[in-house]
Amino acid sequence: MLDYIGIKKQMNLALAHYNKADQQNIEEIGQSIIVVKDHLDLLNKMFHRFDSSLYYHGSPLEQLNCLNMAAEFALSTEQIEKRFMALAKRMKAAYDICCGADGINQNDRDQIHFYLAVRSIVFKLTKGNGPDTAQMNARVREMISEALKSDGVEEILKMGDGAQSAIDIFDDDYMAKIDKIKLPNTKIKLLQQLLAKAIEDFKKINKVQAMDFSKKFRTLVDNYNERSEDDVLVSGVLEDFSVEIMDMIHDLKREIGSFEDMGIDLEEKAFYDILARLAVKYDFTYPEDRLLDLAKAVKEVVQDKVKYTDWSQRDDIKAGLKVGLILVLAKFGYPPVDRDEVYKEIFEQAENFKKYQTM
Repeated sequence: MLDYIGIKKQMNLALAHYNKADQQNIEEIGQSIIVVKDHLDLLNKMFHRFDSSLYYHGSPLEQLNCLNMAAEFALSTEQIEKRFMALAKRMKAAYDICCGADGINQNDRDQIHFYLAVRSIVFKLTKGNGPDTAQMNARVREMISEALKSDGVEEILKMGDGAQSAIDIFDDDYMAKIDKIKLPNTKIKLLQQLLAKAIEDFKKINKVQAMDFSKKFRTLVDNYNERSEDDVLVSGVLEDFSVEIMDMIHDLKREIGSFEDMGIDLEEKAFYDILARLAVKYDFTYPEDRLLDLAKAVKEVVQDKVKYTDWSQRDDIKAGLKVGLILVLAKFGYPPVDRDEVYKEIFEQAENFKKYQTM
């Protein structure tokens, strides 16, 4: 009898637990439906000037073009882009919870799929990889894939694929494909992604020059993002910005190959730039030919000290590198600047280049 009472109590407790869990799930789904509808309403208001009718009623090609134009609309300003992405992200998180609920009708689902498809395209254009599209039907997933392949966009999106790592992003034919993209805001976002990646790669080779390009690029992007409302819809402003980014890409290409005209190699040019920069910073002059020779000597010291994989974690090697650099600077009569700073700059450059060589 006691066992029966005990078992019955356990069953009642378990039933109460499951009932409570079911109630919590119902409440969570109900709250998620509210969030979805609220954010869907906000997105509809945000896109009230955009005609999305072809996405719902047009031919497959018209649907595809509508998605691309919607992404272009979402990219029109930094403020619109950030607001759209934040709203769509929050709506998706709530929709993941209540996607099977009766409270979401078919019209709601169609609109949700539209905005999430646009979000996937914008995410890919700005971040380089797409978010999860598991909740979308097969047709919408196919449309997203096709949208990202149109007008040459797929060329730049290959950058994130390991199999495409050998692509030369400075190749004239490659850039010509990017130049053919017809949607100005889409083109600008892709060019930004292209240039940002190129600068990041260059930083592994020449930290000093890459930092200069990073600052110029940041200024360029800030000017674009801060343009006035009157300029937002002016195609000439967007075209000028595209040209400025293209020019910076060409400048970066020239800088990367500049070592060849100087009679030194890529790594020696990086050390040359550090030494030349310190001369400007501390306002002293140093003969050009001696600076080239000093850069070569610095490279020899560095290569001799960084032969081991763990060199940057070994205090004995770092101490030896510092002593070697002090001696070579003294030998070449490099002016008495703060040698700790010289060592720090050269150490960071050596570490960058070592990583680049092992990639």
